[in-house]
Amino acid sequence: MDLLVATRNPGKLRELHQLLSGLPIRALSLADAGITADVAETGRTFEENAVLKAHSYAALSGLTTLADDSGLEVDALGGAPGVQSARWAGPHASDADRIRLLLERLRGVPPEQRGAQFHCTVAIATPSGAVYTTEGIIRGQIIDQPRGSHGFGYDPVFFIPERGRTMAELEPEEKNRISHRARALQAARPILARLAAESEGG
Repeated sequence: MDLLVATRNPGKLRELHQLLSGLPIRALSLADAGITADVAETGRTFEENAVLKAHSYAALSGLTTLADDSGLEVDALGGAPGVQSARWAGPHASDADRIRLLLERLRGVPPEQRGAQFHCTVAIATPSGAVYTTEGIIRGQIIDQPRGSHGFGYDPVFFIPERGRTMAELEPEEKNRISHRARALQAARPILARLAAESEGG
């Protein structure tokens, strides 16, 4: 089964390819499918945004589509940046800009009050309009200095106490076992396997 993966983020695309390995599907990017249209993420929750993207791109492409929306929720900031994680520091900000803004907002907040979680919702939409969602969460805390060179986004300042390392210090294989996206996709695998089997049968 061809599966359209609704992202242009190369880091996310790499992760998704690894996380979907072993399934009887061929993952296609928006570029592979020749889709240049953008779907505005106007939802107020990760689920609303993921469903909106999956639904819209499935209708555009005629392919079963997987979309995810994910972000960082920081306890001391009332759950911010949340759904605004990628756009928080402005439309053209880099990962480094977003991390700088986060650390500025947390200046003076003691370590024990720096709890945070990465949250991911995955939505799978079929061309016929069926939609399935799964989610994954990983808890950690925000540290003062970026550490590690793997991953992307806020990974360098997201410390996982039980691992003793930041998300960006984990090897990709380890990250892909424990991350919020890994957990959401793990939950989505049976759905994808069933849809692939149905497409073979049909």
